[in-house]
Amino acid sequence: MSKRSGTARVLIVLTYAVFLLLLIIPLMQVVLSAMEHGVSSVLASLTRPEALHAMKMTLSVVVVVTLLNTMFGIFMAITIVRGNWIGRSLRRWLNSIIDLPYAVSPVIGGFMIVLMLGPNTVVGTLLADAGIPIVYAFPGMVLATLFVTFPLMVREVVPVLQEIGTQQEEAASMLGAYQWTTFWRVTWPSIRWGVLYGVVLTVARSLGEFGAVLVVSGNIMNKTQTMTTLVYQDVDNFNIASANSLALVLAAGSIALLLFMEWAKKRKGVHGDAH
Repeated sequence: MSKRSGTARVLIVLTYAVFLLLLIIPLMQVVLSAMEHGVSSVLASLTRPEALHAMKMTLSVVVVVTLLNTMFGIFMAITIVRGNWIGRSLRRWLNSIIDLPYAVSPVIGGFMIVLMLGPNTVVGTLLADAGIPIVYAFPGMVLATLFVTFPLMVREVVPVLQEIGTQQEEAASMLGAYQWTTFWRVTWPSIRWGVLYGVVLTVARSLGEFGAVLVVSGNIMNKTQTMTTLVYQDVDNFNIASANSLALVLAAGSIALLLFMEWAKKRKGVHGDAH
């Protein structure tokens, strides 16, 4: 056996060991702990009023954030790549500021929202008086989740737009197509798989978001709790079985998204070969 092949085998073993220690064993522990008292205990934990409300709130946040992130993410990606109407320096600034959530802790992001739109601020007070409270309410949770997920869609669509170039879009424009028609007939078929990946990543990140949502929501039971913040509360109250039941649902959702992503990649490969 050569030295190179021996090193490769060691690296493969280490990779599997890390995968086992960091993913498989913790996941199995969650499953075993959740099932420790039987399926009835899991169902009882998941059908608690606070758990049902947390799942409803989580689903609502995921749906709204995914829709907003898809629309604004596609618009921002087109602006960065195709935005000839803005200056080059402004385009570079936008391209850099998009990655801010990667550099800033989600807790800091949530705290900034509280400082700008909290109940003790002028803007927050005006909005609350108008019947639109932001912090410690659903809109603030959406804003906090948008903050941490916004780069995901942009970073999936931008490389695709750069790769396909502008020739087909310019040809459609020269033939008299409106911008909206050019987008749907020319641009959209080329970026739809990137958008799909961005949607999957946004859903996964929204499901698992904790820090920013915890700060902005206040973790108020039966009002602003999500599944992740309820898990935190259950652990803090030593209700480990219930926490594991919710964690199992979140893990199952993440695995389903991963499988869907792999299916989408295969479908993309099939369509790519067909063309």
